[in-house]
Amino acid sequence: MEYTELARCAADKLMSYSKDQSGWKLCKKTGEVAVYWRPSTEFTGNLYKGEGIVPAKPEQVWECLKPEPGGLRIKWDNNVEDFKLIDAVTDNLSVCRTVTPPAAMNIIAPRDFVDVVLIKHYEDGSITSNATNVEHPGCPPQRHFVRGFNHPCGCFCVPIPGEPEKTQLFSFFQTDLSGYLPKSVVESFFPYSMAHFYSNLTKAVKALKA
Repeated sequence: MEYTELARCAADKLMSYSKDQSGWKLCKKTGEVAVYWRPSTEFTGNLYKGEGIVPAKPEQVWECLKPEPGGLRIKWDNNVEDFKLIDAVTDNLSVCRTVTPPAAMNIIAPRDFVDVVLIKHYEDGSITSNATNVEHPGCPPQRHFVRGFNHPCGCFCVPIPGEPEKTQLFSFFQTDLSGYLPKSVVESFFPYSMAHFYSNLTKAVKALKA
């Protein structure tokens, strides 16, 4: 499938995840986020959903989240070591490479991911990023990195009626880290990682507003 079709398919699946309330099990809860999981229908791992309120306008939250080279995301997100644009397909569709650092006390080695990313803006002010793994001739697997695969994943920045300084943020992760990792390590890593994602994002938007 072409990149456009793959991205649209990912966006449709993410929308279905956001509407389907069945089967979710709470696995972690903090002051910023509740993290849920259910078995993925895309691969043998799990689909994770984060739900939280971020104390900033949707456009401010998006400024911290948006996937762009040299953007704010690489500064606050501990799971993003490097981010590069591989191919700008359209204004709102691109192919990107993300590098992640070692994790879980170096049990998880550095990974890289190549994804097509579709940005969508809605009339109610919502902004979403929708991504899934692709192959691209400009970014073959590289030495020193395990190639991981993101199945449909992304973030939804949703305005809260009557609360202009707050944003409801939904995040969906279903990542095949590849390699030979114990299942217990993978299943404990993602809820922990998502909790830190929301905590660090909250700090980032407060710094942006300061």
